[in-house]
Amino acid sequence: MRKALKFSVTNRFADERGVTVILVALLMIVFLGVAALAIDGSHLMVVRNELQNAADAGALAGGRFLYNEYGTEVNAGANAIAYDAARANKALANTGGAIPVDVNFGDGQSLDVRRGHWNFATHTFTPSDSTVVIDLWGLTTEELDNMDGSDGNPPYINAVKVVARRQATRAASFFARVFGYGDFEMSAEAIGYIGFAGTLGPGEVDQPIAICAESILLDGEYSCNIGRMINSGEKVESSETGGWTSFNQDDPCTGGTNAQEVSSLICGEGNPEMISLGQPIATNGGEIQSAFNNLIDCWQDHLTKNGLTPWNLTLPVISCPENNVGTCEEVLGAVNINIVWITEAGEDPGYDQAPTQMGDWSNTSTSGSERWASFVSHFNLKNVDESPAPYAKKSIYFLPDCTPHELKGNSGGENFGVLAKIPVLVK
Repeated sequence: MRKALKFSVTNRFADERGVTVILVALLMIVFLGVAALAIDGSHLMVVRNELQNAADAGALAGGRFLYNEYGTEVNAGANAIAYDAARANKALANTGGAIPVDVNFGDGQSLDVRRGHWNFATHTFTPSDSTVVIDLWGLTTEELDNMDGSDGNPPYINAVKVVARRQATRAASFFARVFGYGDFEMSAEAIGYIGFAGTLGPGEVDQPIAICAESILLDGEYSCNIGRMINSGEKVESSETGGWTSFNQDDPCTGGTNAQEVSSLICGEGNPEMISLGQPIATNGGEIQSAFNNLIDCWQDHLTKNGLTPWNLTLPVISCPENNVGTCEEVLGAVNINIVWITEAGEDPGYDQAPTQMGDWSNTSTSGSERWASFVSHFNLKNVDESPAPYAKKSIYFLPDCTPHELKGNSGGENFGVLAKIPVLVK
């Protein structure tokens, strides 16, 4: 009986050793799978990030050169620039080292590099080889957003799409080969969008004056067919279509700005620091006599040097609900305007200082009031209630400029007629 029992226990131990070997073998497969997932997964994530960096670089480079310096032409060569920028980047391949990414580039407007239209509402990109430039005037941001060419009209070209790949030279797999998987084909895409001037670099704004968006938009459209006046008087319909600013965005809402800060910036080198889109900026809608005196001097200097021609300025656009400029207002973008007249501080009931000539307009009537009426009619100068702009002391009369302007700032602002210089990634 003892001998039989001993034989039975021995067989049981042998069976258990056999099961253990099977379990170990199974666990080895699981461990290999985990190792393959961890090592190959980490490697492929690195490759994916490098491909994304290449696509981003290409899309931003293409967007940066999508237009010429004034936005009057779509640059067909932007695709080649995007291709070169993407190919300048590398990503790990099956050689164990990093080599230039694959970007399929055919005739310049096919495959992996495309110009086209980006729609913010639908988050879609519509490729197009059109080089037609769309006028920005009289169009809302939403209308421009929908101009993808689907209605038969030329699309609004505003973006470059780039796809970077590991295709001809695929991303390597290591442990995954054990399970029958070879190297991996991978890709990443990016879209660089060039929009309207938003965040503005140092010196891109000319004077410490901010224009209210409400005074230059008609039914949401940027209009160059109507002029406005800036006046610090108490009549809402004719005052505070703009205000002074010190360009301060560090702590703008704890007191706005003061005379010394603004006066020191008049006819200087513009904004000393970057102006950030969507952030409040220190403003003052009241009277700052010292700043106004300096501005008058600059105005007279402009007339002396340039004759009786409008004074062209790039200024920040701010939000002014109910046409009221407070101590700090949100920056919405940038606008280019033409100042056509500035009246001085003294009372002039006889209209003696009313202009006789400005740009393509002239009137030599001996009646100052007649000259002023002709001047206002020619430049379509109106209050925000659409009544003719009055002849008032210490007032700035301006027209939004609807001619192509030098590109300025980063994309992101609203359509006030100034295209941005720097694109942003939207995908």
